[in-house]
Amino acid sequence: MLFQDLCQLVNADAPYWLVGMTEMTRTFGLELLESVLNDFPQVFLQHQEFSFLLKERVCPLVIKLFSPNIKFRQGSSTSSSPAPVEKPYFPICMRLLRVVSVLIKQFYSLLVTECEIFLSLLVKFLDADKPQWLRAVAVESIHRLCVQPQLLRSFCQSYDMKQHSTKVFRDIVNALGSFIQSLFLVPSTGNTSVMPNQTGSNASGNTGSAQTNPGVLGMGGGATVLPAFEYRGTWIPILNVTVQGSAKATYLEMLDKVEPPTIPEGYAMSVAFHCLLDLVRGITTMIEGELGETETVSQSTTETTSLPAQSSEQQDLQSVSDQTEKELVSRAVWEEMVNACWCGLLAALSLLLDASTDEAATENILKAELTMAALCGRLGLVTSRDAFITAICKGSLPPHYALTVLNNTTAALSSKSYSIQGQNVQMISPSSESHQQVVAVGQPLALQPQGTVMLTSKNIQCMRTLLNLAHCHGAVLGTSWQLVLATLQHLVWILGLKPGVGGALKPGRAVEGPSTVLTTAVMTDLPVISNILSRLFESSQYLDDVSLHHLINALCSLSLEAMDMAYGNNKEPSLFAVAKLLETGLVNMHRIEILWRPLTGHLLEVCQHPNSRMREWGAEALTSLIKAGLTFSYDPPLSQNQRLQLLLLNPLKELSNISHPDIRIKQLECVLQILQSQGDSLGPGWPLVLGVMGAIRSDQGESLIRTAFQCLQLVVTDFLPTMPCTCLQIVVEVAGSFGLHNQELNISLTSIGLLWNISDYFFQRGEIIEKELNKEEAVLQKQAEEKGVMLNRPFHPAPPFDCLWLCLYAKLGELCVDPRPAVRKSAGQTLFSTIGAHGTLLQHSTWHTVIWKVLFHLLDRVRESSTTADKEKIESGGGNILIHHSRDTAEKQWAETWVLTLAGVARIFNTRRYLLQPLGDFSQAWDVLLDHIQSAALSKNNEVSLAALKSFQEILQIVSPVRDSEKPDTPPAINVSVPVVVGTTTATSLGRSFMRTDSIGERIGRYNGSEPPVITDEIEDLNLWWAAWNSWYRIGSESTRPPITCDKLTFIPSQPFLTALIQIFPALYQHIKTGFSMDDLQKLGVILHGAVSVPISSDASPFILPSYTEAVLTSLQEAVLTALDVLQKAICVGSESMQIMYPAIFDQLLAFVEFSCKPPQYGQLETKHIANAKYNQAEWVALNYVPFAERSLEVIVDLYQKTACHKAVVTEKVLQNIIKTLRIPLSLKYSCPSESTWKLAVSSLLKVLSIGLPVARQHASSGKFDSMWPELANTFEDFLFTKSTPPDNLSIQEFQKNESIDVEVVQLISTEILPYANFIPKEFVGQIMTMLNKGSIHSQSSSFTEAEIDIRMREEFSKVCFETLLQFSFSNKVTTPQEGYISRMALSVLLKRSQDVLHRYIEDERLSGKCPLPRQQVTEIIFVLKAVSTLIDSLKKTQPENVDANTWAQVIALYPTLVECITCSSSEVCSALKEALVPFKDFMHPPASKFCY
Repeated sequence: MLFQDLCQLVNADAPYWLVGMTEMTRTFGLELLESVLNDFPQVFLQHQEFSFLLKERVCPLVIKLFSPNIKFRQGSSTSSSPAPVEKPYFPICMRLLRVVSVLIKQFYSLLVTECEIFLSLLVKFLDADKPQWLRAVAVESIHRLCVQPQLLRSFCQSYDMKQHSTKVFRDIVNALGSFIQSLFLVPSTGNTSVMPNQTGSNASGNTGSAQTNPGVLGMGGGATVLPAFEYRGTWIPILNVTVQGSAKATYLEMLDKVEPPTIPEGYAMSVAFHCLLDLVRGITTMIEGELGETETVSQSTTETTSLPAQSSEQQDLQSVSDQTEKELVSRAVWEEMVNACWCGLLAALSLLLDASTDEAATENILKAELTMAALCGRLGLVTSRDAFITAICKGSLPPHYALTVLNNTTAALSSKSYSIQGQNVQMISPSSESHQQVVAVGQPLALQPQGTVMLTSKNIQCMRTLLNLAHCHGAVLGTSWQLVLATLQHLVWILGLKPGVGGALKPGRAVEGPSTVLTTAVMTDLPVISNILSRLFESSQYLDDVSLHHLINALCSLSLEAMDMAYGNNKEPSLFAVAKLLETGLVNMHRIEILWRPLTGHLLEVCQHPNSRMREWGAEALTSLIKAGLTFSYDPPLSQNQRLQLLLLNPLKELSNISHPDIRIKQLECVLQILQSQGDSLGPGWPLVLGVMGAIRSDQGESLIRTAFQCLQLVVTDFLPTMPCTCLQIVVEVAGSFGLHNQELNISLTSIGLLWNISDYFFQRGEIIEKELNKEEAVLQKQAEEKGVMLNRPFHPAPPFDCLWLCLYAKLGELCVDPRPAVRKSAGQTLFSTIGAHGTLLQHSTWHTVIWKVLFHLLDRVRESSTTADKEKIESGGGNILIHHSRDTAEKQWAETWVLTLAGVARIFNTRRYLLQPLGDFSQAWDVLLDHIQSAALSKNNEVSLAALKSFQEILQIVSPVRDSEKPDTPPAINVSVPVVVGTTTATSLGRSFMRTDSIGERIGRYNGSEPPVITDEIEDLNLWWAAWNSWYRIGSESTRPPITCDKLTFIPSQPFLTALIQIFPALYQHIKTGFSMDDLQKLGVILHGAVSVPISSDASPFILPSYTEAVLTSLQEAVLTALDVLQKAICVGSESMQIMYPAIFDQLLAFVEFSCKPPQYGQLETKHIANAKYNQAEWVALNYVPFAERSLEVIVDLYQKTACHKAVVTEKVLQNIIKTLRIPLSLKYSCPSESTWKLAVSSLLKVLSIGLPVARQHASSGKFDSMWPELANTFEDFLFTKSTPPDNLSIQEFQKNESIDVEVVQLISTEILPYANFIPKEFVGQIMTMLNKGSIHSQSSSFTEAEIDIRMREEFSKVCFETLLQFSFSNKVTTPQEGYISRMALSVLLKRSQDVLHRYIEDERLSGKCPLPRQQVTEIIFVLKAVSTLIDSLKKTQPENVDANTWAQVIALYPTLVECITCSSSEVCSALKEALVPFKDFMHPPASKFCY
């Protein structure tokens, strides 16, 4: 009853129970009411009666009392005296608000609807048109509500969430916002003269306020700047009105005041500010507390971290499935509360943030924004979250800067009105005038930066908040990362922080940002900021996977933006995003698989950027991540997780597609480091790593190739044993590709050395590699069969290990045709050394591939290149290197390669024949090889052609395998004459020798079991040799055939070539002698003749012929004679059928003998005699053939001595041919080019005749020698009575020697011919007699001087002739009619000759008168006279029956002629005449009848 009356009294109505109390002061009544309600809330809540009273009496009373306040508009009345009821009256109003506060606080649940009205009223009191004190009191009331978050929650549930009720909670917040805004826009009535930088003295006019804020305003000096808000010229100080979290009202407590007090400047603002802060704090702590509880319940694990372990989105999903209805409801309430308040809060806070000049206030505002952003994030309210974050971001950046940046990144959020359920709150743009301390000046991050921008300490403060937000609430940021990171990127840029190792940002050097100015305050801050930045990204390791992806995506899109900005200019780009991607990657290595693809995919794009700094960092980040990834210790370890390892290495390979050299250098440096640190555990990653090295192309610059090659060298020297054997083939291919790079010759040559080392490694670990490859092969084969496809690999179906070798050989083969001669040479030597040293490891069948696919293929290519090579002269070898004339054209350089290749192949055929011959197509291979030798031998290059013959010689020196019949019994089967021992092969090219670990026997045994090398069929063997003979013949006939036209360019084979060619024949002949026919011999003869006829060039002659005077055979001539010698020896021991070849050999040799007098012609080529050749002119010189012809002659004599009786020799008139040939030098005699020739010819003739004449006599009856006799007679005639005159300088001794030779011939006639006259044709004997007769009567040379005449008359010769004549004139007994005939003939000739000489002398004497006759004629007559006396003596001594009557008659007929000579004047003649006449006394007999003539 009392309470009811109290209400009545306050309402100015009569009490029901306290009858008699007519009135009570309203103020007192209201105070009583308040204290009752405040002190006994339980009474009202528990007793319905009281509750009823409260509803029916108190609330209408309050509403009624409020009415004047609501209707009142500021400005309608200015009087502050106690007013009529309808005017707002401070004491009542203030007390009413206190009652309302209590009602709402204590009895909200009873008075829901009434509270809605109260709250709406409260909100209205804040309007700008209400009195200042009313607004202040209302704000204080609202503050009281704001510190009770549960109450606020109830509001939200009861009103905002109901469909048709007022949105009370939203209105409260919005009203606060509008209130704050209005304070800035409308100057307060309390103090209109607002000034910036106002000090405390201004506000101290009001004692009340001075007492409430003792701390702030106590210092009255003008120096202190009050904490305040300042916005567009309005300056509002911040008063310390309340302790955080409690609503300590000032004006609601002024129960003693009747007049509305003066509200100090900034009081309302400060209260409203605290309202906001408390509101935020209350809501967030309440909701986060409840959220924490629900999460603890819903998660199976009990551990909760400071951040939710699952993102809010995930939780939404989960909540549907297993959370209770209650939780769903409470989540809806939280979301509604946030949705209701965020707009107003954000508007107010943003404005305050912009206006704040106090660090503490700013900090509070930022903290409120941060907690709201985090809360929105946790509740998954994206729009509101992003809005708060945008606000903080804007605060961090310089004023006008912010808009553009954030418009770019989040056009959706900034500069638009947030329209939430029909109510608009406009975001206010920040003010331009800032009264903050400027702490940094820097360049804006923009395409075309205009001027500089300034950062204030507030910006830095906001930046720290932003960092804090990202650090602590990263998990709920989601797509807002974009905003946060974009802002940070701009700040970092303005502050001039640059990325350092590992992606951490360090303050850049002043040089890099010339316009960046930092105060010392910031300089000390920078390391801290940089540190926080790094920690922010380090903390990404605690984010869940989805949040991490948000972070990565944000960084990637930031980076894309930076890339776009950096296009087309070479300015310093922003590297923030790239650096932070690296940092994020490094700290998240434990779950790298999740982020690896997006991360590396983006970095690969960065690496392709045209801006070099951008690229450089992209590559730095990518390589650092790969290296870190490979060194990180995973569980399971990387070696057991092949997929991850390949994933990590893949981007390294992808870098190969980028052409920028700086990127490739980074890539290769990374490979080098990986090799050095992880090389032995790369395993399946090897193909990728090797692929990176192999991807380098020739045009990519020397340094790049060199780095890549370093990596390869490291691999070959250190890692071959650790890599899977399947990668070895890749190593070979990569090494080969470096050989083909033409940038750096040394690299190419070294890579060939590496190939040798690799082959060596294959050899040493052959068995292990073979096993592993076979295992791998089986797996692949199985897979191929399952798929139903053929196994596809090079050189299939050779075994995999052999394929490895074949790849190596093929690579070397490619290098053998490189354009650079040095590379070709080195590769060739290596290829053949490798096949030589390690070829025995190959399976037998693989040799087929080696021969056809590797060696012959190589020969074809070399031949083609050589024949098409350029003949232009190369001046120098690069730099100052001079090129030797033998290598100064491409053609000559290729010639060297051809030589090397052909020699190598021939050597393999020689040393490995025991392996090759059992292959089915050895004879085809042999033919191909011969064809190559032939084309090389016939090439117009002396070096190649000569080398071809050397190769020919090499393949012919092959020992035929031992055949069964000839096999020795005792030695073991293996001990066979294998051509060239496979034992130690020395690889000359690289100066290394390898000792074979296994014996040759084991090697051969590998192919043939216990059998000796396969015995090849004899016929097949012969076919090979005949193929060789045919090739030899073609080479010989082509090369020695004289040219049709002759000019300077005519190619004439060299002497060494021809020598080598002919030297091949003896070895070849040994194999084909059984089938060597006459035709073959004739073919051979043509070649020998042609070879000897070839002239030599004048510049080569001094080397081949030491000097003209020395009788030396050239090596070619030696070879020709050797060839014939081999033949004749073979014929000698050969069958009868072979011996018919003798005459052909004689013919050949005789042709050579003729060269002594008639040097051979070589086509139309003009040759000079060697004595006249000038060495420095390009002309052709005929050789000195004399020694050769003479040696041939000696050979003929020897041969004839052995073969004179052979049937063929007799039948083919060999003797006649010999005589016919010798007749040439003999008839020339002194005219022979060399004096020795005719002398040798004579002695040879004498030797031959001494053997041949008996044979001729033997076959006299057969008529086989008939044509020989006239030839012989003519030869004697031409020689003994030569038409050539001796040279003038011939000494007397020489002449006498020559005469003694003539005498020898006559003696031969006397011993070998005349005694056997009865076996010899008469004509021949007649010719001999005539000749002797001619010789016996002196034939002197007319050129002698008088003094020499005695000697030079050939008296000795004449005498011998005469004596021979005489000797055969009077044989003691005539055995046959033939002999008598010779005697008569001889005498008759002699006497006739004497008669002629005497007659001529008498004539000359008579005609000469007093003049003496020539000395030689006198000598002649003296000789004749002596001869006559000798003859008569001889006749007397002979048996009378032997002397023919005619002879006596001829002798006596001389007498008158002798008598006529008496008149001669010469005393010598006279004395001789006496001697001649004296014997005639024996003819003086008296005539007798019986004496008759």
